[in-house]
Amino acid sequence: MAILDVLTFPNPLLKQKSVPVAGISQQTHRLIKDLFDTMKAYKGIGLAAPQVGVLERVIVVGYKKRKMALINPVIISKTGEQASDEGCLSLPGITVSVSRAKQIVVQALLPDETQVTLEESGMIATIIQHEIDHLEGVLITQYGPPILRQEEEE
Repeated sequence: MAILDVLTFPNPLLKQKSVPVAGISQQTHRLIKDLFDTMKAYKGIGLAAPQVGVLERVIVVGYKKRKMALINPVIISKTGEQASDEGCLSLPGITVSVSRAKQIVVQALLPDETQVTLEESGMIATIIQHEIDHLEGVLITQYGPPILRQEEEE
């Protein structure tokens, strides 16, 4: 078990795009376990590998009774719209109202190398979209008012 340090803004790694995982290795499995341990320790509901300094396309979600790790996730469709106030472990103390798709279809690899297509809605859909944003180097401040975006660019 390893609890990793969560990078906080303005760490430049948070603004970089992550690379796809080429092959699921023991290192990938260790990263996933560490992401879950770190998410739990920080009392989060989702975490992306770039938030711990690893620029690979891996996310974990832990909300209510749902727990999942997704490797190379890609959203293939979005429907509806919902707005919610989102926080982020990499932006402590900041909450931004973000409008996201209400329902998504996402394709990804599971840690056992199974290719899946998941239809998610509500909070799980929001968490997955938030974490995939991290894989693209996008922070919630980019959805906020201009003053937040300006501070981020400085």
